[in-house]
Amino acid sequence: MGGRDAPEVRAVGEGLEIRLGDRAYRLPDRRHDAWLDFHAQLAADLATRNPLNRRPAQLPEPTARLAPVLTEAVGPDILYGYGDPCVLHVPEEGSWRLVATSNDAPQSFPILKSNDLKRWELASFAFPQGAKPPWCLEGLERADFWAPEIHRVGGDYWLVFSARQLDGTLAIGLATSARPEGPYRPQAAPLLRGGVIDPHLHVLDDGTPLLFWKVDDNGVWPRRLAAMLAAEPGLAEALFETQEDRRTAALAAALWPWLEAHAAPMEQFFALQPLIEAAAEDLAAFEGRLTGEARLQIGETLRTRVYAQPLAADGSALVGDRRLVLQNDQPWEAHLIEGVWVTKADGRWFMFYAGNDFSTPQYGIGAAVADSPLGPYRKLEAPLLGSSAEWVGPGHPSVAPGPDGRPRLFLHAFRPGRLGYKAFRAVLSAELVFEGGRVRLG
Repeated sequence: MGGRDAPEVRAVGEGLEIRLGDRAYRLPDRRHDAWLDFHAQLAADLATRNPLNRRPAQLPEPTARLAPVLTEAVGPDILYGYGDPCVLHVPEEGSWRLVATSNDAPQSFPILKSNDLKRWELASFAFPQGAKPPWCLEGLERADFWAPEIHRVGGDYWLVFSARQLDGTLAIGLATSARPEGPYRPQAAPLLRGGVIDPHLHVLDDGTPLLFWKVDDNGVWPRRLAAMLAAEPGLAEALFETQEDRRTAALAAALWPWLEAHAAPMEQFFALQPLIEAAAEDLAAFEGRLTGEARLQIGETLRTRVYAQPLAADGSALVGDRRLVLQNDQPWEAHLIEGVWVTKADGRWFMFYAGNDFSTPQYGIGAAVADSPLGPYRKLEAPLLGSSAEWVGPGHPSVAPGPDGRPRLFLHAFRPGRLGYKAFRAVLSAELVFEGGRVRLG
């Protein structure tokens, strides 16, 4: 592929037709499932890499007791379920709130209320249609409203969230309200810019709010790699050891000029997913094969970094020094970590996080412990929770007390065989047990 074998790509209705040589492949639309099917067909026809999402998975029986919290939409405006759920206990009311990702839905960030963590009602949307922050990109297949959290800070409730700016780059915003369900008043500009997502607020005992966030470099290096492969076809042989992965790299290189010109960031991920998986299967080995310009352009972005920094008392700006607190360095995490949550227990700080690709059974939840909220954090030797035959892709944890006052972990997961961007994600929970500087699920 590449050169005279470069694909012909043309729009057909809401989808695409991609012609490779004498073969034509029709994508009925440009969503994640269509690209996964395209790559699965190419794997069968051309011996490229079959995406993990389309491979048969031998899922183990559940090892943790996961209680269902929300397994269906409570209203027609909740389009994709409850990804990245944040659960907040409101003790003076004896109730809980839950806020979740809404992607490109017209009504952003559903806020639900429950008095028992079993029966839920839709209380509001943080940003109803027509009331988005002025800096946020809107529109179906364009907007991405991700990973909101609500916390009590002083006498107010703070909402932190990720969204795309008008130029398509990811940023973190903050909005405030006197009530947990809003209405929320967003700041006029992002709190933090530069390809950042998954904000988490942790309020210290003295009231100081700490902001944790992820630099989304796992969305940067695949595009750089595809561009370099397109410019230098011989690079594929140096970077990938198998013919399957070299063919996958050649396909990505051939598609890249069209993707760069016509595809939004998430669609670029869909199209490059097999290339990402080829590099991430053994990230350390791939990193070791990077030399010269490839190492300069890609090496620094292969590690997903999570930072933390104090916020001003009014939430208007970050203050003090930024601290690197976590990055992907475990084989199970592959090319990324994300969705962190910090909670204090037994005099220590525990950080829960997600690792690997959210749309595959390899996604899971890890944990780390520190003697200070800013680390250094020591990771558990193995994931705290992985996929099972019952629920797949558990991730983006939050922590709140249950009705008995004991801490519970809340998370999202897919039903088996139904993983992907904008696929429905349910909310589940499990009891947390802290003992001897470690944590496990009860």
